[in-house]
Amino acid sequence: MFNLEAKFRLPDHAVAQAAAIAIGYRREALLNQRDTFFVVASGKLKLREEARDGFQHAYLIGYGRVEREGLQLSEYQMVPVPDPEAMRSLLAGTLGVLATVAKRRTLLLCRNVRLHLDEVDGLGTYGEIEAVVPEGADPEAERAFVDATLAALGVSRAELIEGSYFELARA
Repeated sequence: MFNLEAKFRLPDHAVAQAAAIAIGYRREALLNQRDTFFVVASGKLKLREEARDGFQHAYLIGYGRVEREGLQLSEYQMVPVPDPEAMRSLLAGTLGVLATVAKRRTLLLCRNVRLHLDEVDGLGTYGEIEAVVPEGADPEAERAFVDATLAALGVSRAELIEGSYFELARA
């Protein structure tokens, strides 16, 4: 699967949420997430543990990114993990842990686009847009809606941030 992404600092989530709802987003969920990143030869591999609506979910997510005119195109795979504690222990012991990131995420949806309003432990408040690209579709077809969302939030291309939250913490 592919998605077109944009990440940016976002100091006021309440204002951002109101602006997003005004252009058609709906609030979907409040998530507590812990991402454990593992040492791998290429791309990124993380175990995402997520609490949502009283339920626990976990996924192993492998992905790689390339930048395209300020936005990032990611190719990713997700596999459900029924026993995240055992999986974390296994991968930590065999691959090594690169970093752990904890965050609270407000998820808003519109069409095939996810808007995340994130409060990241040790880093602050951010926004992230992920436009899921349908199989066989051109990722550039999603750019106009991503750009419209950024404009509604008052975010310019110059404010976009590359990389993962753990890479921001290391910088």
